[in-house]
Amino acid sequence: MPAPILTALSLGFAAYLVVIGVYIIAENRRPSATLAWMLLFALLPGVGVVLYLLFGRQHRNFGLTGKLMRQELDARLAPLIAGLAPEHREALARMEAEDGSAASLSELVRNTTRSTVTTRNRIELLQDAGQAYPRLIEDMRAATHSIHLQYFSWNADDFGDELKAILTEKAAQGVAVRILYDPVGSFFMLRRGYIRQMRAGGVRFEPFSKLWRVHTISYRNHRKIAVIDGLAGHTGGLNIGGEHIHPPRGFRLWRDTNIRMTGSSVALLQAVFAVDWHNATGEDLFQPQHFPPTPAELHDARLPVQLTLSGPDSEWQAIRQLYFAMIVGARERVYLQSPFFILDTSIAEALKAAALSGVDVRVMISERGARQYVPYWAANTYMREIAASGAQVLLYQPGYLHAKTVIADGRVCSIGSANIDIRSFGINYELNAVIYDEAFSGQLEQDFLRDMQDCREFTVAGYRASSRLLRFRDSLARLFSPLM
Repeated sequence: MPAPILTALSLGFAAYLVVIGVYIIAENRRPSATLAWMLLFALLPGVGVVLYLLFGRQHRNFGLTGKLMRQELDARLAPLIAGLAPEHREALARMEAEDGSAASLSELVRNTTRSTVTTRNRIELLQDAGQAYPRLIEDMRAATHSIHLQYFSWNADDFGDELKAILTEKAAQGVAVRILYDPVGSFFMLRRGYIRQMRAGGVRFEPFSKLWRVHTISYRNHRKIAVIDGLAGHTGGLNIGGEHIHPPRGFRLWRDTNIRMTGSSVALLQAVFAVDWHNATGEDLFQPQHFPPTPAELHDARLPVQLTLSGPDSEWQAIRQLYFAMIVGARERVYLQSPFFILDTSIAEALKAAALSGVDVRVMISERGARQYVPYWAANTYMREIAASGAQVLLYQPGYLHAKTVIADGRVCSIGSANIDIRSFGINYELNAVIYDEAFSGQLEQDFLRDMQDCREFTVAGYRASSRLLRFRDSLARLFSPLM
C-alpha cells in the first residue's frame, strides 16, 4: 500500500479513536465500562460503533425519558392506596425496635424506589415450576375481573398453548386479559400465528417495545409479574415456557424460585405492571377497580414486604444498592443465588469485605448456561477472586440454576428477577420483592442449604490447575464483562 494512503488511514483511525474516546469519556460511566467500550472500538472499528448505538448508549440520551411514566410509584398510587402509609410507619417502627439494619435497608429501598413497606400480607414460597405454575393456573381459572401478565420470555410451546386456551376462555367470559412480553427475550419463542390467535380470542397481547426502535433494543424488560383481579400476585425468576418443566438438552432440571403474594403488596405489583403497560400501550390502568381493598382476613397479618425496581431510566441503580446493602449489612451470613455472576467493583468489594471480616458468604451459581458461554467464562475469574477472599463459591450440578435470591442473617431476603450481573443492575428493567421476616427468610435459607447438596465447590487451587489457555480465555471474556 502506498505510503500516503497508509498515512491517511492511520490519521483517520487516530481521529476516529479521539472522537469516540472524547464522546464516551464525557458520559462519565464506570471507568471499567468506558475502557471496555474503547477497547471494542479499537479492535472492531465500525462494528464497535454499531454495537454501541444498539446496546451501549445511556437511556437518558434517547430523549424518551420525558415520554415514559416514571418508574416511581408514589405519585400515581397515592390516591388509590393512601391507606398503606400507616403500614409503612408501623413496619418501620417495629424494625427500628427489633433490628436497626432492617430499618435502614427499608429506608434505602424507600429512597431509591419510592416503594412503601406493606405488612398485611401472606406469601407462599414456590420452588420450581412444578409448584409455581399450578398455583398460577389456579389463580387464572378463578379470575373474575382481570388477568395481568408480564414476562421477559413467553414460549409458544405446549405449555404456552395450554395458557392460551385458559386465557382466551377467560377473555370470552368477560375477564380483561392483558399480557406484556419482551420482544427480544421472546424472539425465538413466539410465532405470529400464536399472537394472532391470542388477540383473536380477546387477549391484549403486546410487546414491551417495538423491535424497529433499534436504538433502545438493549433495554429489555426482564420483570416477571402476574396479578389476578388485583388480589393475588406472582413474581420471581420464572418465565413462561415448557423448558422450566422439561429442561433443555443437557440439563436434568430447571431450578427456580417464585413467590405468590396476597394482601397489600399486590397493589404495588399491580402498579409496576400499570406503569409498564402504560409505557408500552398508552392505556391508563390507574383506576380504582384495579386496586381493590386488602381482604379483611389479612388486616391482622404482620409480614413486611417491599418491592424494589430498577431500569435504565431510573435515577438510582436500586437493586444493585439493595444487594450491596444486604451484603455489607450482614453480621453472620449472607447467601446468594444467581444464574450469572458478572460483578461490578462495588459488589465484588462488598463480597470480599464481608468474607474477610468473618461473615459466612456463600454464592451459588449455575455451572453452565443453557445457551450462553461467554458470561460463564468471565464468571470464572470473578469466582476465583471471591473464593480467594474466603467466600464459598458453589456450582449447581443437576440442572440450570435460574433462581435470583439473597438472604442476609436469616432475617431478610430478596426474591426477584435481577441476576448478579451488570446488565441486571443497570441495563434491564428488573423487579425484586424484599421480605423482612425471619420465618420466611429461614425457610428460604433451608432450601438454599438443601441446594448445596447438589453443588460442587469452586476452589482457587482447582482453577489454577486448569490449563493456561482456558484461563486466558476467561480473562479475555472478562474484558467485555461491563458490556454483558
